[in-house]
Amino acid sequence: MSLRNFFSKFLSSLKADHSGSASTSNDTHRPRNWRHYIVQFLLIIALILSALWLLMAVWYQLGATSPMTWLATIFIIGSLTALLSNRYWPKLIHKVLPKSVAKTVINHHMSSKWLAGLYAAIWLIGAGWFVSLSPQQDRDWQPEVSQRLSYERDANNPDLITFTNIRNFDWHTSEDATERWETRTVDMSKLSGVDIINSYWMGPLIAHTLVSFRFEDERPLSFSLEIRKENGESFSSLGGLFKRYELSLIAAEERDIIYTRSNARGEQVYLFPVSNLKQSEVKSLFESYLTVADELNAEPAWYNTLTSNCTNIIFYMARIISGERLPWDYRIWASGWLPNYLYEIGMLPKAPKEEAQPWSMDTWYERAHINPKVRGFDNQSNVDASANSSEFSTQIRQDLPIPMLTDANKIAD
Repeated sequence: MSLRNFFSKFLSSLKADHSGSASTSNDTHRPRNWRHYIVQFLLIIALILSALWLLMAVWYQLGATSPMTWLATIFIIGSLTALLSNRYWPKLIHKVLPKSVAKTVINHHMSSKWLAGLYAAIWLIGAGWFVSLSPQQDRDWQPEVSQRLSYERDANNPDLITFTNIRNFDWHTSEDATERWETRTVDMSKLSGVDIINSYWMGPLIAHTLVSFRFEDERPLSFSLEIRKENGESFSSLGGLFKRYELSLIAAEERDIIYTRSNARGEQVYLFPVSNLKQSEVKSLFESYLTVADELNAEPAWYNTLTSNCTNIIFYMARIISGERLPWDYRIWASGWLPNYLYEIGMLPKAPKEEAQPWSMDTWYERAHINPKVRGFDNQSNVDASANSSEFSTQIRQDLPIPMLTDANKIAD
């Protein structure tokens, strides 16, 4: 239903109701069936939800201390309250006042059409303002998202990618770290697999999802799509629905981007190696991250808790590559259950070769748990950061089956 039709229908019901009110004074009520009351209820709910959406957009964008926030709140709530009160005011007047007095009050009562027009104007102005908000590249960013990932291809070998601004911080606490942004060259022809890392920080349903790419004879490289927080800013799931945060792509060493979650922040982190992949699929997924980097450098984008978050963006990219092998599923939005989804569609290894019995999902969660494996790990190495990174990556994969690509033998030949 269009906005125009919505208000037209609502105003028609208001007009009919006023006619009914006038008839009440002459005791000529027309009976109304259940459909009438359902329509009225749905219209009222729709109006309340529209006001709630606009109020939250204003509060998350302008902040609770802004005078404009309070002024907008007064206008939105005031106009909607007047409109809904006017809708039921005649009935209440007839119940509590004498007929002659009630008739006088109703004749001087504000027009429902005028009130509906006022609320519609306020809502449309607010919605237009919200739509016009655009993401920015230059803000006072927090250090861990202050740089943008960029890359260059080797002119003679397009598989050789040189990244600029690979993050490799030494984390001391959850908020304090020694900053280090590095340049690193990787060879896509040496890609050997993909791992999904889930970091749980607010219960079993919600997790932050990272993707690590493994290379032959080289330490892995992790990618993370996350909010680009400003200094003094914290994450809010609701705020993520109202253009509160820009989207950021981070490429980092595992000793940085996983350690900060498992050790510095105390989140519960799990690593799941994905099986049944071809190198062409892994390479295409890697290329998808390069495309995201290009797009974000060309034009910033908003993070959205539902449609553009750390998990479903990965799924969108992977599904373009793998098609029907990745069927649509509600767990794409309940990111904490993503490992269960991978297990059910056969994309987690059954078990190490020495174990004949296939692993259950409970066994997977037990073996994939990173925190016990790196408890007490020292990531403050200033002598050989690459060796320190390699050691961390080895430890978090202890006791896990690391599957080969399905076309590995063909590639070797």
